[in-house]
Amino acid sequence: MATVQPHQVRAGRGVELGLLVLALAIAVAGYALVGLGIDGSVPADVIGYAAGLTGLAVALHLVLRWRAPYADPVILPVAVALNGVGLAMIYRIDIAYEARDKAAGFAERQLGWTAISVVLAALVLVLLRDHRTLRRYTYTAMIVALGLVVLPLVPGIGQSINGAQIWVRVGGVGMQPAEFAKIALAVFFAGYLVTHRDTLALAGPKVLGLQLPRPRDLGPILIVWGVSLAVLVLERDLGTSLLLFGLFVAMLYIATERLSWVVIGLLLFVGGALVAATAFPHVGARFDAWLHPFDQEVFDRFPGGSGQLVRGLFGLANGGLFGTGWGSGRPDLVPYAESDFIVASLGEELGLTGLLALLLCYTILTERGMRTAIGVRDGFGKLLAGGLAFVVAFQTFVVVGGVTRLIPLTGLTTPFLAYGGSSLVANWVIVALLLRISDEARRPAPVVRAVLTPEVGTPVASAARANGGSVGSGGGTAGPTGGDQPTERIEGLS
Repeated sequence: MATVQPHQVRAGRGVELGLLVLALAIAVAGYALVGLGIDGSVPADVIGYAAGLTGLAVALHLVLRWRAPYADPVILPVAVALNGVGLAMIYRIDIAYEARDKAAGFAERQLGWTAISVVLAALVLVLLRDHRTLRRYTYTAMIVALGLVVLPLVPGIGQSINGAQIWVRVGGVGMQPAEFAKIALAVFFAGYLVTHRDTLALAGPKVLGLQLPRPRDLGPILIVWGVSLAVLVLERDLGTSLLLFGLFVAMLYIATERLSWVVIGLLLFVGGALVAATAFPHVGARFDAWLHPFDQEVFDRFPGGSGQLVRGLFGLANGGLFGTGWGSGRPDLVPYAESDFIVASLGEELGLTGLLALLLCYTILTERGMRTAIGVRDGFGKLLAGGLAFVVAFQTFVVVGGVTRLIPLTGLTTPFLAYGGSSLVANWVIVALLLRISDEARRPAPVVRAVLTPEVGTPVASAARANGGSVGSGGGTAGPTGGDQPTERIEGLS
């Protein structure tokens, strides 16, 4: 007779709560240290600030306990920590702007956007009970994404800032539609590729050791290449163009596991960017600022000069290894220190050590997203989780690479850290989607018990749910192989 030993799958909410305490301590300590570094006293509203941030984090934690009890316990604390550090830095820049009689108030608005973002993330978790529901809207997501991408070109609402046509303003509210387009595109790419990945993975000619796709299968990547170039040329937005194209190539690789798609994608983008840099002056100016930032002519050029980049580099150099300390640097000397160049601001006051700690947080967030992609049982969820994790990692790389002059500046914002409502809301929605998918990935598979029929002594499998978990990818009943995480072990037969 078979003996079965149950194995309890831990939900992880207790671990998450402990990590949230640490994340909130980092966020509140940063806010307090800003006041201590500037005037030697803790800000008068630190208690209210701590209470508000704690209330938002705990509320989302309770929503997870209710709607997604098996969600990854690390994703939420990391997002809260990054968001909190960004709020502290923006508050510090506000004080510097006020001292110079410049427009300020960014921290207060960012705190409001944080509250809105967390509420929207909670709504996603409550309303979206199964991430596979999004697959029904594959082509709707494509239409929405393309509409958002071209929205800044619509006369009357599109707005150009520093030469880039990437903003939309209706009344007194402005937004960057591309931040939401990346989520819609991830849904579309996941739905499209899970259906067509077998076709895209078919063997084609082999050239220089690479198994290339068949020519007729290049259509999708050529279409996305053309759209990304159109964004680069018409909106003068290198960042969005790079992000959209990189997302598709990365998800192609995840779906097909063929390195040839990555090589083709890189060649197409580099070739297109070089042609655009030669043919269009506004694109060429970005490359001039990258290649020759210390030339006086390039430094003084406006817009499109290298003055912002060079000042950011000097700020990073001033910070050194351990930084000047909160409130002791001069991040306000860099234009858009609270948004585009918040990485340089943090590098000056927290130093290389602080920046590496923040980059490690992004690495952990990306790793947990990829781990979710590996663990979830359905192909759509794997592609969606992998794509969303890649978006966070790639956007961070592009921003940090631009500020440190590894690549040309792009105009993208650092996820969770930089000032901006569009970016913050979009990235919290990404966190909510990753939490939803990770709940399915970590949810225990059904319990399988072997019993003996009295007539012939033949084992019969009986499946029951363990801990209220779903079975396989559909949440219904399944046999012994219904999932990747069996919750029982058969010790032996007698």
